[in-house]
Amino acid sequence: LLLLIRGRDRQKLRRPAHQKNKQRGWMALSRLSEGAIASMMVGETVSKPILQVINIRAISTGNGPPRYRLLMSDGLNTLSSFMLATQLNSVVEEERLKTNCICQLNRSIVNTLKDGRRVIIVMDLEVLKSAEMVGGKIGNPVPFNEVGQGQQQQPLPPVVPAANPPASRPSQQNGLSGAPATAMARAPSKSFGKTGGSDSILSTPGGSQTRVVPIASLNPYQSKWTIRARVTNKSQIRTWSNSRGEGKLFSIELVDESGEIRATGFNEQVDKFFSLIEVNKVYFFSKGTLKIANKQYTAVKNDYEMTFTNETSVVPCEDSADVPTVQFDFVSIGDLENKDKDTLVDIIGVCKSYEDVSKIIVKSTNREVSKRNIHLMDMSGKMVTATLWGEDADKFDGSRKPVIAIKGARLSDFGGRSLSVLSSSTVMLNPDIPKSFQLRAWFDSEGQVMEASSISEGRGGGGSGGNTNWKTLREVKSESLGHGDKADYFTSVATIVYFRKENCLYQACPTQDCNKKVIDQQNGLYRCEKCNSEFPNFKYRLILLANIADFGSNQWVTCFQEVAETILGQNANYLGELKDKNEQAFEEVFHNANFCTYIFRIRVKLETYNDESRIKATVMEAKPVDYKDYARRLIMNIRKLAVHLA
Repeated sequence: LLLLIRGRDRQKLRRPAHQKNKQRGWMALSRLSEGAIASMMVGETVSKPILQVINIRAISTGNGPPRYRLLMSDGLNTLSSFMLATQLNSVVEEERLKTNCICQLNRSIVNTLKDGRRVIIVMDLEVLKSAEMVGGKIGNPVPFNEVGQGQQQQPLPPVVPAANPPASRPSQQNGLSGAPATAMARAPSKSFGKTGGSDSILSTPGGSQTRVVPIASLNPYQSKWTIRARVTNKSQIRTWSNSRGEGKLFSIELVDESGEIRATGFNEQVDKFFSLIEVNKVYFFSKGTLKIANKQYTAVKNDYEMTFTNETSVVPCEDSADVPTVQFDFVSIGDLENKDKDTLVDIIGVCKSYEDVSKIIVKSTNREVSKRNIHLMDMSGKMVTATLWGEDADKFDGSRKPVIAIKGARLSDFGGRSLSVLSSSTVMLNPDIPKSFQLRAWFDSEGQVMEASSISEGRGGGGSGGNTNWKTLREVKSESLGHGDKADYFTSVATIVYFRKENCLYQACPTQDCNKKVIDQQNGLYRCEKCNSEFPNFKYRLILLANIADFGSNQWVTCFQEVAETILGQNANYLGELKDKNEQAFEEVFHNANFCTYIFRIRVKLETYNDESRIKATVMEAKPVDYKDYARRLIMNIRKLAVHLA
């Protein structure tokens, strides 16, 4: 028996080396950075401390993303003043960061609040050992303020300035000063107990010191701060006038490596800063006021927004290579149908087609603005219509089918799902980001011949592939399109075979926003019942009935003003004059338009009139056939049929 026991003990001593190494590795991972919390809280630089998560608590932030507060342990002390940066929320939500797990803080920033309390913002971390592997709390750590065998911790000393001050500082410009030369400086690795500030400190002309802080740490309770951020968007100057007076404003969007924030300047600040601030440049900003952000008007992911004051300082920063550009949180086009109306979203897609610029009158201001619809497609195979306004609409060029990223577009339920680009939105063509390269490669290889499904009803892009719910006229009838509760939309290639010219023109109210038919008073005046006014003139409007046909069937369709003018190649007023003065020339216009082929975008709906139900088909858009795209689509369909038949 004694020999057996000794033999078993020898076997234990002869365990394989890899098992021993594995055990030593786990022990190394479980060894926490004792003393790290105390060092961090007195302003010392701690290089990548290894800590254990004791507890995680979600903090509600209203409409913004949640913030997570962490109770951490270094084996000696615990501290509940760790805040997770919002870009790391996923590690909690995906349950990678859990109670008892061990993690390494690769990057963190200590921020001092107005009341003297310090908060550690965790910018980047790595989970070294899961909660399941650890099994429980390591050691018997005590709260940081009870260090010293239960004695009260002495008040924290102020943060010590960095041993090596910044090599350069921004010069004064336009009388503005007080910004540091570097922000969120990455100090070299140091062992615990060595001093050295983790933030940049700048002595202002007044003799006071200003700390550079990350955007993620800004809150209304701070009075003295400086951030270094890139301007990613800048609005035009807007004016207002109401019972309380009138004024002007502009807004910008700022981003640094910790997050983003919106800033607004009013009246005097517009004159002071608008010409100074340029998009994509980096500046030092200090001494603005902070308030709760109104999420209705911005897609910037921050609970607060900044307002410039008379004390605000803006100084250009030359060293800007490490400051990121626009931060996107893209939503797939296929997921837009699951989003609520009026939600602000970030979207990226290839411009598969676009429409010509049109001019509309904004009723609220009675001003004319430019408008253009573009049709974006992504790898979900879905397509959505986005509307550009003003200068964006005038200057847009989609001829090369660019990749377009839009930050902060408003989602509408007009015509299914559509997007509107706001004055606060950011539009980028072919942005230099990985998602853009991935989308371009996909589109060039397969997306350009894919038959996309538009989620924007009735607002497709016609011949270049707008809403590509392609149907033959025979399929429309066999599938009973239009017989449901909602109207159906489809795209079809067809030829005009007949026009019904009788009553295709009518005399309408001459005012801009009214198309009501007028009554001839037989005294040189024309009365509009809707406007309750009489006018000495009128304008002509078109309602054109046409019969279109393809190889399998035909269909009567109604074409209103813009579509009818496109098909006939003449405007309504000219046609009205021809009808009155030259009947032969009037007939010739219709003769020339007959037997022309178009790509029609058509709305069909079952309507009942005088107890009689019939399908009403309305042409929403008619475009000449792009035979290159049309042939490509036919080839793709042939290939699909070949695979199906095989």
